[in-house]
Amino acid sequence: MKKVIAAAVVSLSMLLPALATTWYVSPNGKKKNEGNTPDAPLKAIWNAVEKAAPGDKIYVAAGNYTGKAACGFIQIDKPLEIYGGYSADFKTRDIAKNLTTIKPSIEMNKTPPKNGTVEFQIDAAKSVTVFDGFVIDHSDVNAYHDKEGKPEGLETGMWLEPPSKGKYPCASLKKYQIYGNTTGTLTISNCLFLNGSFYAININHLEGTVNIKNNVIFNSRMLACNVSSRSGKAFATKLNFEYNTVLFTWSRTKDFGDMGYGVRALPKVDANISNNILGLSVMSGFDDSMNNRKNEGKVALNNNAFFLNKKGDVSWTVSPAVKYLKVEADEFEDFEDVDGIESCENNVSLKDTSVFKGIIDPVYLEAFLSASYTESADFDPNSEANQLRAALGMNKQGSLKSKVTMYANKYPFSENLFKLFGAVKGVGAQSF
Repeated sequence: MKKVIAAAVVSLSMLLPALATTWYVSPNGKKKNEGNTPDAPLKAIWNAVEKAAPGDKIYVAAGNYTGKAACGFIQIDKPLEIYGGYSADFKTRDIAKNLTTIKPSIEMNKTPPKNGTVEFQIDAAKSVTVFDGFVIDHSDVNAYHDKEGKPEGLETGMWLEPPSKGKYPCASLKKYQIYGNTTGTLTISNCLFLNGSFYAININHLEGTVNIKNNVIFNSRMLACNVSSRSGKAFATKLNFEYNTVLFTWSRTKDFGDMGYGVRALPKVDANISNNILGLSVMSGFDDSMNNRKNEGKVALNNNAFFLNKKGDVSWTVSPAVKYLKVEADEFEDFEDVDGIESCENNVSLKDTSVFKGIIDPVYLEAFLSASYTESADFDPNSEANQLRAALGMNKQGSLKSKVTMYANKYPFSENLFKLFGAVKGVGAQSF
């Protein structure tokens, strides 16, 4: 009888999942520590990722983390739950007080990431991955002009497109802040994104759900959030983009010609865009211009507050052009009839801008609202150089001068940015 019972216990243990391990990371830790107790933490997130098994949790104490050998980026290649914002003793968690940052320095541009500052490569179909409570800041890996595009009162001039001259030839990073080739369930929550040199979040998802919830995405280029489906099956990827505050999304180039969207819907993604603040975009807060083909779009756009987007609150393609509308415009009801829009209810224009007083730098805001780009041609057909060109049978030449008043200038980090969490009850990032 004892042998039968023992065999039954062994069989049962093989069926039960292994208990998840919690790993601890702190700037005061050591690589040689065991890492699975608060009093013997590891020193680096990447070290914990290497030690962890799928399904484990990683708690990260306040500090700055820059990747393996200080490379400036962190790769996550298995489903894990990673939480920042812990105190040094791991007894309390507060993401505003215990700043847990991924903020690479300019020297780290010598070994730039392939895709993003945080890179997820997760292929387990039923996996669950959580990334919560971090500040991802590109302020120090971007290059800014000393004088051009520098309104009075701002710290820097305009953002510089790489490569630029200097010690590090790729002076602006121009990488996503978070990038992923993923499947299963991915949740990115309670994070602050600042001064993104490219999209803040770019996820290529196979099957399952991507939850982007309760984040502040501030001062990005091109797009704050982009989630695409790499599955051949329609709507195998679900996007929940909820309770985020997205402010200051800049265009692709300094002429404000294209891009500059808060969040975009893409074909074959079942997108739920709700309860967000989408404001201060060069183009629009929500873009559907890639998605509104019959039987390919699936979008719920509900309960969002739009705020001072330059061209429109929403945009979509009316062949061959892109159409922009403000939510308070009479013709906004037309947007509800666009192919793929399954619901579009209770979207409003945020009228009470006083909620941002003392949070958003008024000098930066005013400069953004009045930002402009101009070009002027300088052509003198009778100049000595053009006379010589004509005599030699060459085309005469002139020059084109451009001027921009502001473009993706650095927004200085301030603890006031955490006041955006909970600034407006019911929409945008909420208090944690």
